[in-house]
Amino acid sequence: MSNIVKDTFPIVGMHCASCKTLIERAVRSLEGVKLVSVNYGSELLVIEYDKSLIDLQTISKTISSLGNYELITDDSGGTLLASPTAKKSIAKEKKEAELVKLKNNLWFVGLGSVPFIFLMLWMLVSSLTELVPMPEMYFNHTILNTLQFLLTTPILFLGGREIHKSALTALKVRAFNMDTLITLGTITAWGYSTVITLFPSLIDLNSTEVYFEASVFIIFFILLGRYLEAQAKSKTGDAIRSLLELQAKEAIVIRDGKEVLLPLDQVVVGDVVVVKPGMKIPVDGVIIEGLTTLDESMITGESLPVEKSIGNNVIGATINKTSYLKIKTTKVGADTFLSQIIKMVEEAQATEAPIQKLADRVSGVFVPVVILISAVTFGIWVVFGTLPLAVYTAITVLIIACPCALGLATPTAIMVGTGNGAKKGILIKDAQALELANKITHVIFDKTGTLTKGKPEVQTFEITKDADTKYIKSVVLSVEGKSHHPLAEAVVNYLAGNKAYVVEAFEDLSGLGIKAIVNKKEVLIGTKKLMDKEDVEISGDMQDLGETLRRKAQTVSFVSLDKKISALMGISDAIKTESKDTVLKLKAMNIVSIMITGDNNTTASAIAQELDIQEVYSEVLPKDKARIVKEIKEKNPDFVVAMVGDGINDAPALATADIGIAMGTGTDVAIEAGDIVLVGGAINKVVEAIIVSKTTLRTIKQNLFWAFGYNTLGIPVAAGALYPFFGILLSPIIASLAMALSSVSVVSNSLRIKE
Repeated sequence: MSNIVKDTFPIVGMHCASCKTLIERAVRSLEGVKLVSVNYGSELLVIEYDKSLIDLQTISKTISSLGNYELITDDSGGTLLASPTAKKSIAKEKKEAELVKLKNNLWFVGLGSVPFIFLMLWMLVSSLTELVPMPEMYFNHTILNTLQFLLTTPILFLGGREIHKSALTALKVRAFNMDTLITLGTITAWGYSTVITLFPSLIDLNSTEVYFEASVFIIFFILLGRYLEAQAKSKTGDAIRSLLELQAKEAIVIRDGKEVLLPLDQVVVGDVVVVKPGMKIPVDGVIIEGLTTLDESMITGESLPVEKSIGNNVIGATINKTSYLKIKTTKVGADTFLSQIIKMVEEAQATEAPIQKLADRVSGVFVPVVILISAVTFGIWVVFGTLPLAVYTAITVLIIACPCALGLATPTAIMVGTGNGAKKGILIKDAQALELANKITHVIFDKTGTLTKGKPEVQTFEITKDADTKYIKSVVLSVEGKSHHPLAEAVVNYLAGNKAYVVEAFEDLSGLGIKAIVNKKEVLIGTKKLMDKEDVEISGDMQDLGETLRRKAQTVSFVSLDKKISALMGISDAIKTESKDTVLKLKAMNIVSIMITGDNNTTASAIAQELDIQEVYSEVLPKDKARIVKEIKEKNPDFVVAMVGDGINDAPALATADIGIAMGTGTDVAIEAGDIVLVGGAINKVVEAIIVSKTTLRTIKQNLFWAFGYNTLGIPVAAGALYPFFGILLSPIIASLAMALSSVSVVSNSLRIKE
């Protein structure tokens, strides 16, 4: 049994991109940890570790030692949590408590900043007009500065205590985070101002200007930004929450012959559950009594109701529309279809897209680089300017440089994008697949079950003019009902409802058809070869019709009664109604559609022609599909090839393609070969998946552009680059506001694509 464990856990307490880098670096250094990835946007940690070398408690303690972080691995009683839903629930409670704490702190700092607002307004007005002169003490800088010192100190050290604590903890492990910049900036401003106020003789300056208000407003805007960011980020997880809310809370279970209402966690596999019209189906199971229609739109994204009868599988959280049902439970808890979807979406949201790597590399070195830029700025202005100007610009550089927007640019868009996909029945397994789908140039379709329904159907049933239609149909139904040929089931389904006769004799003629006796008449059903062998003459009209149907990829069977042709049947695997539209839409996106099938060239060409697919590979064995996918990829290194198949026979081909898109037609979505799973097997979702990818990637690029642009422009201005030419300096207060709003704007831009 393998000791390697891979799991996903929520993290509470992260507030910037450098938190992510700090946690990853510390956990990665632990013995036994194989892989670790932290997603700042979704606040999730994905870890793979050897449980024989390290346990979760050690990992959790390591993370807690880095700052005010908490890894959600167990409940308040110490019981290890296996369910993603339970982890999510506890994390939600802790985040809500953290948000309340943040809100209270924000009120404290906000109320404390009110006197500074009035002071700043009064000073501004008095400098512009003589109508509102400042009181006499305005000219006594010592009194005014002392009052500011008394107001600022508790706000800075009590209101900003979590910020300073985080910075100090990071310093203890020889690391930097965003709080390091804030702490350096605010305490520098406070310390410089304190010396000017209480110990003016230590610094021989003509200026008495202090920056107490900068410390106060920086803390206020940082807290405000974090509060708004937390509120906005919570909305990016709406898809997961909506999936969790789909699940029924209770179920009517038959126990000891009685209907008993029980909490869902008390239902076990094998229980018989009663579902009345209008109720949610609480479990995954099989119908053992009843005939109904189900609304599965919340799972598959398809709006049309689906008919279900005895023996059919049903999915928990879908809605019983019409009839009383009894369902035998087959899956509960974490094994249910809905739980699998939730887990898949959570894991996808916890992964990182390749485009995020650049932002991660920048964020990883960002804080020390900013500290260096701040120090250089201070040195330049001390030499070429004044000490107050040097302090002012150095503080502004520290405050405006925020890697948070960079850290949020990709994960928030990924969360919204994967959530949008889940609502449509498109399950994207990881962020890499979501990003790569944007670049698809070729889509290879397996024919059977993908482009076609995967089940033969009678398309044509032509009866000769002199034959008794009702009688012929009854005879054919009777004979085909004795056959085990795959096409026979299609005929029986087509003719269901007609009268059946007793079959007096039956012979299966391999490769040719069927020979039988019904009502003392010889019945032949089969190929033209069978008719020729039995000396049955086929009229020219019937032969022409047969040839026409063959060109349409239909298998033709003739029906003869006592050596006389009575009917002709055309049977084929019908093309899905949405297949042609899907191919046309892909063509409009400049994506080439290719078909692979085991059918003969004539059948394959007929289907390809109907679907307007130009490139076809016919008579391909399942084992050769992966080879063909590889050959197509090798034709041009720039090709990005997607393979669409059923996830079972096509597994090697799905794995070989750049993107494997599996048709999830059953109740199990854990199709390992596919990077994207289309719930319900609707092929039109291939186009929707690509659109979701393109929309998400466009949003990520917008976010990164503004995040990089903000820092590229903001830092030089903060350093005083415009001051020698235009006399323009950026205030630390404005810098803190801009920093807070940059993160909020990135999250808001991601939320814009939410459906």
